[in-house]
Amino acid sequence: MPRALVTGSSGYVGGRLVTPLVAAGWQVRCLARTPAKLAAARWAGDVEIVAGDAGGDLSEAMADVDVAVYLIHSIGQGDDWATREQVDAENFGRYAAAAGVGRIIYLGGLGSDDDELSDHLKSRHEVGRALAIGGVEVVELRAGVIIGSGSASFEMLRYLVEVLPIMVTPRWVTTRCQPIAIADVIDILVRTVTTTEALPSIAEIGGPDVVSYAEMMATYAEVAGLARRRLIKVPLLTPGLSSRWVGLVTPVPVPLARELVESLVNEVTLGEGAAPPWLLGEPMGLREAIRRALAATEIGDVPTRFVDADLVHFSTTPTDPEWSGGTVLRDVRTVTTPASPGAVFAAVSSIGGERGWFAGEWLWRIRGVMDQLLGGPGLRRGRKEHLGVGDALDFWRVEELVPERRLRLHAEMRLPGEARLTWDLDGDSLGTTITQTALFRPRGLLGRLYWYGVAPFHRFVFPGMLAGIIAEAQRLEELSATTGEA
Repeated sequence: MPRALVTGSSGYVGGRLVTPLVAAGWQVRCLARTPAKLAAARWAGDVEIVAGDAGGDLSEAMADVDVAVYLIHSIGQGDDWATREQVDAENFGRYAAAAGVGRIIYLGGLGSDDDELSDHLKSRHEVGRALAIGGVEVVELRAGVIIGSGSASFEMLRYLVEVLPIMVTPRWVTTRCQPIAIADVIDILVRTVTTTEALPSIAEIGGPDVVSYAEMMATYAEVAGLARRRLIKVPLLTPGLSSRWVGLVTPVPVPLARELVESLVNEVTLGEGAAPPWLLGEPMGLREAIRRALAATEIGDVPTRFVDADLVHFSTTPTDPEWSGGTVLRDVRTVTTPASPGAVFAAVSSIGGERGWFAGEWLWRIRGVMDQLLGGPGLRRGRKEHLGVGDALDFWRVEELVPERRLRLHAEMRLPGEARLTWDLDGDSLGTTITQTALFRPRGLLGRLYWYGVAPFHRFVFPGMLAGIIAEAQRLEELSATTGEA
């Protein structure tokens, strides 16, 4: 059986590519910096998972690989993100050549090299050239706006249209683009991996509709059954101001929004480099792509989201002096319940998202809005139905998950320090003891003032949250006893 190496498998596109590749009869090896993040994936048992980083030693990952799929990007993640992209791509290309990999397939971005491209699109093109530095054949698929449940582009579009009936917009809303559905992107990637036909070095892919961003917003409103949105175009909104507005209204973080907004200045439509018809297939139109994405969102069938990737947009930044030393501030509470560890863990792991946090919901919402105003994720990201390591959970991220033993969350909200929230379970024949620990490592004086400033609210929120978890666990236990279900 041929073997494909898939990078970015914890991300939006890579996480959806694995299953159809396996179905096509390929052995799939996934490269992941944190393999534990893939443990909860539906396809985890069907693939080989190798720990590694695109910029590190890839000898093991590349061994006996026929085709490598490069789906890694660092857009907006720090001031040197573009440089890091090039270095990682060159490293990947060299290791692929040394291992005798036959082909590298790379998903990049549309845009003419003759235009004054945004930093994002320019880096996308340079990554394609960097991958080829080792001499391996590179097929660069250039796509524009990807429409699919959970994609950054779709979530930005969805929130802007649903939240704002009237929008003050910059000139970039009139720029033309050629959106493509995520399902079609996956189909094209699979054909590119599995084909024995000759492939162009650059193949532009897009759907059949060429629209402006304003027309795309209007189409979304129609499909979603919303009233017509009014757009007031003004020349004064810079990409920086626009991205801050997008970061406030949508789940897309400001650094990522800025790069996406700046890219919207460039026209991204298919040109002379369009993929051959047999490779492009018959992609669906924008209206159908939006309809499918909305339907999947409404029923919660979103296998991957853009926030699943190893983004650093919301990670804490040391802006305060470190003279506070190794201070660790804690709020620890322990309760014993007759409920089983399974019921308690089910209750703990159901927290967040639409269910909420069992206590002080209005306080959580206020904290979420404050976080959004400061450029953090707020409560907009929600959660997956079944949690796994690395999943976003409102303004937290799952750092450790051991069924019936532990759930630990790491805060990605804007904080003058580092915060974690942990539940440890210890079960025996009499029931389960649950220890809930809120831990905060402050940065400087501001960090200490923050903790002691919110401490009065902790006395209300944390006991209520633990009591709510216990009540939910007992409800689940009683339901199990009544229905006879495990």
